[in-house]
Amino acid sequence: MDIRFCGFALCLLAAMTFGGQACEIAAAAHAERPFPLRVQAGKRYLQDASGCAFLMNGDTAWSLLGDLNNEEADVYLRDRRARGFNTVLINLIEHRFARNAPANAYGDRPFLHDGDFSAPNEAYFRHADWVLRRARDLGFVVLLAPAYLGYGGGDQGWYKEMAASGETTLRAYGRFVGQRYGSLGNIVWVEGGDYNLPNKGLVRAVAEGISETDPDALQTAHNGPETAAVDYWRKEPWLSINNVYTYQPVHAAALVQYAMSEMPYFLMESAYENEFGADAHRVRVQAYQAILSGATGHMFGNNPIWHFGGPGLWPAETNWEKALDSPGARSMQTLNEFFSSITWWQLEPDTGNDFLIAGRGNYKARTMSARTPDGVLAILYLPNGRGITLDLAQLAGPLVWALWVDPSTGRSKAVPGSPFSADVSYFAPPTGDHADWILELQSHPVQSQ
Repeated sequence: MDIRFCGFALCLLAAMTFGGQACEIAAAAHAERPFPLRVQAGKRYLQDASGCAFLMNGDTAWSLLGDLNNEEADVYLRDRRARGFNTVLINLIEHRFARNAPANAYGDRPFLHDGDFSAPNEAYFRHADWVLRRARDLGFVVLLAPAYLGYGGGDQGWYKEMAASGETTLRAYGRFVGQRYGSLGNIVWVEGGDYNLPNKGLVRAVAEGISETDPDALQTAHNGPETAAVDYWRKEPWLSINNVYTYQPVHAAALVQYAMSEMPYFLMESAYENEFGADAHRVRVQAYQAILSGATGHMFGNNPIWHFGGPGLWPAETNWEKALDSPGARSMQTLNEFFSSITWWQLEPDTGNDFLIAGRGNYKARTMSARTPDGVLAILYLPNGRGITLDLAQLAGPLVWALWVDPSTGRSKAVPGSPFSADVSYFAPPTGDHADWILELQSHPVQSQ
């Protein structure tokens, strides 16, 4: 049997639908206009405007506003939307990583006087208006960095200019951008940027200015590598969404945040495709490890797409237009389709050894496992082809249906012998041209009508 995207699971879900689950199925289908997003106490996932779970499937486009004109930006956004991306990460003002930085593609600089946050240039922000509205109309949530600091506070970002401007000016700038873009409804603000700055007041001023003009604004923070948002900004009243930023195995950092707080979190950044030796397999490992560790989604990145035609940090073997159809991007489309077919928001990561009892793997090649509390659904991600042993008695039973899903294509097939009785079983993934596999287990029998 060869089926696509776990059809039996979706049929099973439809068969057991009642009450509020209708909304949950709608969440899996990804509404075209999900915003404004919201955070609800006690929920580890983001919710859309209908109160349904929102899985962030994001693409990193830091230099979109700085490097592309309107027509090029439209090409990029339409391509990403067609591939199932629903979130983009963008710098509102680009300092270095665009061809004419800090000017945009039309030659407009963000400030009338370079680095003067008290003097925004209307022409520059009119271009930003057009792109952000276009993103909204296409259904994107935009993670928008109002003033990217830059790695180590250096010339990649605006830290030195922010320090020279001072908190009063930066608070006014925050009010300016908050008032200008808060009404769009699709903005999540990303404070900071690649730096754990010593003077928190500079970033705090921007964040507070945004909150003054847009009290319902959702905000997170992009810190230095290996620093989660709450690690550095704990108890800040404007911080509403946590995130993980790591170049180490994602599961380790993600599970720490899952255990630490119920605030929704996502994978903000890890290795981009074609940087740090990362290929499609590695970006899949990062994304699946995040979501199966309890994240409400992830951000994918690709070189050269994040900087488009501007200067990057790594050599680029192709241009951004050709990179749109990268193996990593195709894998993220498959990821979106797979998780849209299941009740992903109900999954809880397995932090013990009662279900996955053998084959967990080492630190860098960890098999991930997550289950729903009722034992109806379990998802495992096997990164390197190693077999695993499961105690199926931990599921609802009495029978367990099992599928292998190819995370590079989405094609799936029943595990030989499925359905299984609820006892200990060994599962060896298929062989093929890639090492990683998804194992989907369902153990709630379809009731006859």
